Amino acid sequence: MSVFDNRVEVRSPGRLPGHMTPDTLFTDRFARNPTIVRLLNKYPDPPNKDIGEGLDTVLSTMKAAKLREPRFFVEDNAFVVVLEHTPLARPEELVLQYLRSNPEIPNRIARRITGIASENRMKRVFHRLRDAGQIEPVPDRAGSRAAWRLKRD
Repeated sequence: MSVFDNRVEVRSPGRLPGHMTPDTLFTDRFARNPTIVRLLNKYPDPPNKDIGEGLDTVLSTMKAAKLREPRFFVEDNAFVVVLEHTPLARPEELVLQYLRSNPEIPNRIARRITGIASENRMKRVFHRLRDAGQIEPVPDRAGSRAAWRLKRD
């Protein structure tokens, strides 16, 4: 495994088994090492219950973190997984996308869709959009009820 500033690369020695290709990873199932799968399933609470569950877990975790999907490929004699720390979109883009189909967005929802944990950091995103003339605060909403909407002309 190699860790970089913007990604993690996992290289597993050997090619994919049987008929498997990077394109069929989520449609076909085939254990690269069935002995390990059998041994793991003997644990009282096994980390993986079935073949291919590890890749499904990686995919759902990346999606929940609002990061790009992992890339899978075969290189030389290794199966390679690249986990990029690249957001699907900038927080500002995610807020504007949400506001195109919703009348307003409070800080709580904005943090959920952008993956930003800090209320203050989310406020800075709102302020950048406000300063760019794209959004405005919803009138008569302050404190925990505060929300933003697309700027009206």
